[in-house]
Amino acid sequence: MKKYKNLLFIIAFIALLLSQYKLIMPLMYKVAASDLFMVDSKDQASQLPISTPLTAIAYLHCNHDIKSKLDADTVVSFPEKALNAWSMGNYDYLIHGEFSTTDQTSNTVSKNYTCRITYNNGDDQEGILDFDNWSVVGLSGLENK
Repeated sequence: MKKYKNLLFIIAFIALLLSQYKLIMPLMYKVAASDLFMVDSKDQASQLPISTPLTAIAYLHCNHDIKSKLDADTVVSFPEKALNAWSMGNYDYLIHGEFSTTDQTSNTVSKNYTCRITYNNGDDQEGILDFDNWSVVGLSGLENK
């Protein structure tokens, strides 16, 4: 058995490659082409930055989340609109914005941030202004430099 060890390894390796090529990959292609991962939503994704009422509201909710994470003694100010906003589809947004903070010693610092936020109620937009209907998935830029 010891003298056939390398030959058995090569045969097992070839069998593994063939089973993956003939069985596993065709199954994976069928699953990827199916409707399993399809999300039917009125909100379409965009590769280019956009400005819509929903991105404006997402920007306001990201600003609200940033204010809640900063110290109460810190004065924070935001521009009127985001630098860039992208719709990722299915009411998921990526917001790139900036804000200025002023502390007790009147030092003003400007920072950029990126916020990924999702509207949880989908096509039902009645509660779109309520912050509880949104989820901040990720927020970066609040770290001290």
